[in-house]
Amino acid sequence: MEDLNMSAIARNLSEVREAVANEARKASRAADSVRLLAVSKTFPAEDVKEAYDAGQRMFGENRVQELEAKAPLLPADIEWHLIGHLQSNKAAKAVEYASWIHSVDSGKLLDRIAKAAERCGKTVNVLLEVNISGEASKFGLRDYGEIREIAAGALNMRHLRLRGLMTMAEFDASEARLHETFAGLRAMRDRLECELDVRLPELSMGMSSDYPAAIAEGATIVRIGTAIFGRR
Repeated sequence: MEDLNMSAIARNLSEVREAVANEARKASRAADSVRLLAVSKTFPAEDVKEAYDAGQRMFGENRVQELEAKAPLLPADIEWHLIGHLQSNKAAKAVEYASWIHSVDSGKLLDRIAKAAERCGKTVNVLLEVNISGEASKFGLRDYGEIREIAAGALNMRHLRLRGLMTMAEFDASEARLHETFAGLRAMRDRLECELDVRLPELSMGMSSDYPAAIAEGATIVRIGTAIFGRR
């Protein structure tokens, strides 16, 4: 029976959680092997609090300025993820508020994050952003040699934890193309694990429009905003 006192965001969140768990089971995976990152970019702190009150703890923001404005207004146990493009000169502010950064796309940025984390006395989880689809309009690393070099460097930085890779699929890609893109990220992760002799457990891939394909190909974090908070 539907809870009439439940907010629209809480209802949406419940439906998305169930759908994500079902997609995991369809892929013969444990329901809890995929974590839901609620993407709250452009939505006010009040909306984030509604999702928080419904049990959500992982939230993603695209812009450092928005994260800086919202985080102080919300509970301290929220796990903030920065998922948008990050300029090197904003790395320190990102480290101050985010415990995860999904969009590392250069060695310079990685170094800035590591130095900022050292100054803050904290350890930051990082993902390398890979442009698997090859779109010129997207950020992200493309050359495997460079990706391997940056990953190897991250493993030697005391205040960073390299957790895996992140990608975005093409907008309106076919189902076959989605699977190709997400499987490509998984294959690259597997190759890095083998060559660097390290475990990289996280694959951040899949959004409101394409997360079923991402889960089928091994996503461990799906970044969903519209299906929870509505259209921007």
